[in-house]
Amino acid sequence: MTGQSYAVPVPKGYRIGPWEIREHLASGAFATVYLARLVGDAEPDLPRQAALKFLPTGTRTPRQLHHLRELAEREVELLGRLRAPRLIRMYEALTVDDPDHPELDGATVLVLEQAEGSLDVVLDRTPDPDSGPALLAQICEGLHQLHHAGWVHGDLKPANVLLMKDGTVRLADFNLAAEMEGTHAYAPAFATPDYTPPELLWSEMDERGTRIRPTADIWAFGVLAHVVLTGAFPLPGGSTEARADAATRYARGAEELRLSPRLPDAWREIVRDCLAPTHEQRAADTAALLRRVEEAAGASRSARLPRLRPRKWRRPALAAAIAAALLATTATVAYTLRDQASAASAPPTCEKPALHEDKTHGRGYTAGWNGTWDFTIKQGDGGSQVREAQCLLKHRHGITEVGKVDGDFGPLTHAAVVTFQKRAGLDADGIVGPNTWRALRTMG
Repeated sequence: MTGQSYAVPVPKGYRIGPWEIREHLASGAFATVYLARLVGDAEPDLPRQAALKFLPTGTRTPRQLHHLRELAEREVELLGRLRAPRLIRMYEALTVDDPDHPELDGATVLVLEQAEGSLDVVLDRTPDPDSGPALLAQICEGLHQLHHAGWVHGDLKPANVLLMKDGTVRLADFNLAAEMEGTHAYAPAFATPDYTPPELLWSEMDERGTRIRPTADIWAFGVLAHVVLTGAFPLPGGSTEARADAATRYARGAEELRLSPRLPDAWREIVRDCLAPTHEQRAADTAALLRRVEEAAGASRSARLPRLRPRKWRRPALAAAIAAALLATTATVAYTLRDQASAASAPPTCEKPALHEDKTHGRGYTAGWNGTWDFTIKQGDGGSQVREAQCLLKHRHGITEVGKVDGDFGPLTHAAVVTFQKRAGLDADGIVGPNTWRALRTMG
């Protein structure tokens, strides 16, 4: 590890839980990520390899500890509560208990799905890559999933966009993420200036942090899109400080937005709307933005997300969040749906699905107030939609071969879906789309 700076230096071969550290993957200001392999007894719910993110929550000064624990708490809470196809998945959260290694003792460790690399590495190697439009469509989809669940990322940039082995995108690094409270969220005053909107560059803080809105992520996406498609930032300046000054002048009407002539026409208005000088003028609806981005990229339209039940904001202690993650590696998902229009006489459960009246699709069985009729899921996905499909397969249609009702769309669930589709006279492709959802809810 000579010559490199590590927030948490971990030697090769170090063991934590069932994981053994193999090699360093990446480092940032607040964390270090290592490749690890699963050793010892087989763990059916864990992958053979994973990325372990070490956050130094057990060392440093008391003031640093408070800040680092808050960052860790944000990420653990978000990843423990959300499961969406475009957000990096957390398998479990661990705490190092090793007094013999004081530099490690007390560190929080997030066990995450392994990525092949990050977007910033791709851009360093190939500015404005040919795959840029398709990548941007997936990034925007992830942003929509995050906003839809009531969170603001707060630090969207190429380094926090991970590319998986199959070429798909995951948003990552949520230690600056914040849950919405009405129209605002509160985040620490740490971000990346090149991707920070003008109103936050020199914003005031109170005891809860900086007030931010989802439009902060929209601005960051506009900058990201311009960088990916042209290889350059949208505001002039040879340094971060110069570009931040240009952003401030632009917000005050003293600087024009000079988009690169290399920016494709299909993207010009999208980027311009994302980079409106004030948050009131900025494109705030990520669902509408996503459709525009998918059209510009020539990508197929993603599934419409279900409505969410309003919930009270809460902020559990780090210990409670980590304990919850340790007790259940597949934690609760925030895609919980409104239940005002239910026609069921008793609350539905996984074991006892109940009838539900949908204004668009009519009556159908639900196994947990999940009104999804057109949200496509397939092998490799996870979340509440997967869990409900498993419940319906097992307890409504008697296909016990589905395996555990755990919210993970694995091989057993895929085989069970194929069995049901054959029984229902549908295309047996193992993908739960609108036709399969309708049959799951109405047949029998």
